[in-house]
Amino acid sequence: MSLIVQQFPCLSDNYGFLLHDKESGETIAIDTPDPVEYLKQAERQGWKITQIWNTHWHPDHAGGNKKIAAETGARIVAPKEVKRLSQIDLTVTHGDQITLSKSHTARVIDVSGHTNGHVAFYFKDAGMAFVGDSLFALGCGRMFEGTAKQFWESLLRIRELPGETLIYCAHEYSAANAKFALHVEPTNEKLRLYVGEIKKKRARNVPTVPTTLSIEKETNPFLRADKPAIQAIWGSQLPDETFAALRAAKDNF
Repeated sequence: MSLIVQQFPCLSDNYGFLLHDKESGETIAIDTPDPVEYLKQAERQGWKITQIWNTHWHPDHAGGNKKIAAETGARIVAPKEVKRLSQIDLTVTHGDQITLSKSHTARVIDVSGHTNGHVAFYFKDAGMAFVGDSLFALGCGRMFEGTAKQFWESLLRIRELPGETLIYCAHEYSAANAKFALHVEPTNEKLRLYVGEIKKKRARNVPTVPTTLSIEKETNPFLRADKPAIQAIWGSQLPDETFAALRAAKDNF
């Protein structure tokens, strides 16, 4: 396959991602939390960043747009909310199709809730999704701008993707999320096994990202707000209300 993902840590707990197409030589920066590190990583690989794709407007996701674009001439592709931080060359919204060269196409998915314009990028052929702060291993982003119903519907869009999809989330939050997930479902055996794997990885400083959607569907409480066993404890037969209760509990956990 000609699509290469270069993943690297940056800032305190972010992950940066560069997507490189070997055939065309094009390279996408998925979000721009640390422009210096992105440019260094690209130079180390011998790549030039030709596009920037932002998932949402927060500075640890779009704050490096200006510097990278100024140094590389990269085209900025983003939801309109990113105008708060930089210009946008192509504004995208739910259902749009965008390309890395002629070989790789991504579908834009509305995953708002963390912010009101948050999007994810799903490469069907490559089996990978870049979801920003909408979904994490065993967690989801804080609900800063959206509503619980909106956020739950966003997570359902992700949950509908094929189970083998690799989920590239933007932060290393797995260890903290694992504690809350066990608090929600202490008898979930698959969760307990997954948490054990996470602990082993973090003890060796190995990333827990990417994760796979199939394991998240079985263990991530925020993708399971429509499960009767969780609803019985967390308040409602309405999934969005259960999600709201889980999110509020996690905020204060």
